[in-house]
Amino acid sequence: MTKFVKKDQLSSSWYEIDAKNAVVGRLASIISKIIRGKNKTTYTPHMDDGDFVVVKNIEQIKFTGKKFQNKKYYKHTGHPGGIKETTPEKLHNKKPGEALKLAVKRMLPGGVLGKKQLTKLKIYSGNDHPHSSQNPKIIELNKLNNKNIIRN
Repeated sequence: MTKFVKKDQLSSSWYEIDAKNAVVGRLASIISKIIRGKNKTTYTPHMDDGDFVVVKNIEQIKFTGKKFQNKKYYKHTGHPGGIKETTPEKLHNKKPGEALKLAVKRMLPGGVLGKKQLTKLKIYSGNDHPHSSQNPKIIELNKLNNKNIIRN
């Protein structure tokens, strides 16, 4: 018999990741698993049981290959002929964390639940962030095996 967690039994932790020399897609997959709560034994697909993730040093994130110049992001304004395109290079110069946020957003479910889970992602340039009082657990990406994400 499957046990489901109730709302009053939910608990959230905080994790801190240093994005220095991290690859965007690999980092986004790790973050999305933590935000969704898939690293917990109490994972329930229809509930927001995920943890908060603080990403620092976002200005030093990397893309593999020539994606930094050649990859395209598209959006539509809603008006006829209103398709706009940009590259990660332009996006990074304007808003450094936006490429990672887009990658994580596209790995989350669509709708209200995905939007709520995306608010648990906090992205900052530099080493300092205002969430040190939450005592986030530090995740070291170079020591992390992708098969074994964070277990509580």
